[in-house]
Amino acid sequence: MDWLKEIEGKSVHDCHKAKMKKMTKPIWVPGPVIVGAGPSGLAAAACLKHKGISSLILEKDDILASIWQFKTYDRLRLHLPKQFCELPLMPFPQNYPSYPTKQQFLAYLESYANHFDIKPAFSNTVVSAEFDHRCGYWRVKCERVKKKEEIEYVCRWLIVASGENAVEVVPQIEGMGEFEGPIMHTSSYKSGSMFCGKNVLVVGCGNSGMEVCLDLCNHNAQPSLVVRDSVHILPQQMFGKSTFGLSMSLLKWFPIRFVDKFLLLMSHFMLGDTAQFGINRPKFGPLELKNLYGKTPVLDVGTVAQIKSGKIKVCRGIKRLAQNAVEFVDGKIESFDAIILATGYKSNVPSWLKGTDMFSEKDGLPRKQFPNGWKGENGLYAVGFSKRGLFGSSIDAKRIAEDIERS
Repeated sequence: MDWLKEIEGKSVHDCHKAKMKKMTKPIWVPGPVIVGAGPSGLAAAACLKHKGISSLILEKDDILASIWQFKTYDRLRLHLPKQFCELPLMPFPQNYPSYPTKQQFLAYLESYANHFDIKPAFSNTVVSAEFDHRCGYWRVKCERVKKKEEIEYVCRWLIVASGENAVEVVPQIEGMGEFEGPIMHTSSYKSGSMFCGKNVLVVGCGNSGMEVCLDLCNHNAQPSLVVRDSVHILPQQMFGKSTFGLSMSLLKWFPIRFVDKFLLLMSHFMLGDTAQFGINRPKFGPLELKNLYGKTPVLDVGTVAQIKSGKIKVCRGIKRLAQNAVEFVDGKIESFDAIILATGYKSNVPSWLKGTDMFSEKDGLPRKQFPNGWKGENGLYAVGFSKRGLFGSSIDAKRIAEDIERS
């Protein structure tokens, strides 16, 4: 292959320019290269293997699902029932509860990788991936920091599976440098045990923020929750069934707005009027809002009851921070010992995927020209970027494997 020799020559040239890195010759990968060894990457690799297609997973850390391993809190459980969170071709063990714990989910991922004999190339940080129009292949460059070397892989298909939650979103708040207590993102939060007896402000009212507040309550802290925007809170279960599962069943027979009205009616009956304690609902219904803007409703696991009882305070947006106090936009000033930022994550794809504008620089998610969020141009695919959680990752993985098989 003349083009491969040309790439090797360029790699040698680049090697002389690098002072600390050793460049090896390009490695040809006959199947797809998958970036990320989390649930999405594993699902893609398993679906491909099921169709007789080998693949190579590149993972920057030295362990499977590193975000689940290191950046989640101890009490975390899957927010949806296990049948909506299982990866393709292998269900959860029957003895698992309806909502598996973090530890159970990680054990499932390990078993999944073993079952399909998936062996990622760990400690490979992708620094750039670019489609070479001259030869018609993807060139993926990785750094092995420990070995101080750079490797280039050449492949026909590139599957982005590094996830929507690769990089913490940390808002810039006036006075952050003056606040004397700890300010941490939920990626560093493990348990409320270290905050016993302390006043803690949780910024962000998504599923993580609500659950961290509940965990703080359970460890005898005094949490307050910043609710800046409107948000839908739904019971996790209705009539003994998961709200998500019930919604999916109803959508088979009724239009989305009818289902939304039903969900809001039941939520008002079961949780009360959330506006009474400072949490307003958006104009659109929960399912319509999810479809239009990708904003996921909160599934309550007990936080609302603690808000009603007064154990969790609801605050407006933050105006500025001081040494040991927070001033809110409504003029109130309160003292806090610590601040936890439940402000979410974003993708890091634009930092390494070159030569394409298919992923937004703002949040790293696929743009509109990325049809259905899973297939791009020149053999580029994405799995796990549909804002539908693990359920969406499984659907993407199946579609990608089928598409590559047809290729």
